[in-house]
Amino acid sequence: MNRDSNVYTIIYASVMVVLVAVLLAVTSESLRSYQKKNEADDKRQQILRSVNVSVSGSETEKKYNELIKESFLVNDKGERVDGDAFAVDVAKMFSKNTYPVFVAQIDGSTKYVLAMYGTGLWGPIWGYISVNEDKNSVFGADFSHQGETPGLGAEIATLTFSSQFAAKQIFPNNEFKSIAVVKPGKTAQGQDYVDGISGGTITSNAVDQMLRNSLKNYVDFLNAKK
Repeated sequence: MNRDSNVYTIIYASVMVVLVAVLLAVTSESLRSYQKKNEADDKRQQILRSVNVSVSGSETEKKYNELIKESFLVNDKGERVDGDAFAVDVAKMFSKNTYPVFVAQIDGSTKYVLAMYGTGLWGPIWGYISVNEDKNSVFGADFSHQGETPGLGAEIATLTFSSQFAAKQIFPNNEFKSIAVVKPGKTAQGQDYVDGISGGTITSNAVDQMLRNSLKNYVDFLNAKK
């Protein structure tokens, strides 16, 4: 075949496209198990950080299995429902009315870890918040985001922001109030609050809404056998 002909060029290009596509497909499939494990370990690390435990990647699964004694799903009436809490996509938990609960044992004390999900300035935000055995006071929290602005809204993922939630109450005076996120220097009447991110007002407001919208679905669970 004449290598200078258009036919040769078209056939050669087609073969190369097919070969590259096959190689990419094989590579993607071979890496899928690693990707899934990394995603699972990332979720485990988020849950662990919500109970104030930080570990390296290699220790994640072991530490998670050591501290998380139970996990289950509840509906907005606080009733247990069938399903795998860890496998739940938190982005879909509102539409499916199934909310994950992870039960941790930290220094002999029970902590309940609850999932949160919302919409930030540039994309989804999510996180986990843990409460003490009283099912009211916060033990720890961890927040994540997809694309908030570095140095501004992205600061919700820092310990400086999340550490403010410790000891805040979800039910001050036995009434559900959530926890407010306010502008630094401001207060919230009748409820516990933390300072938002300076210069990140929209993201701070989004976290405030995420907390309220997510936690209200756990109210009956938290009130049960309190």
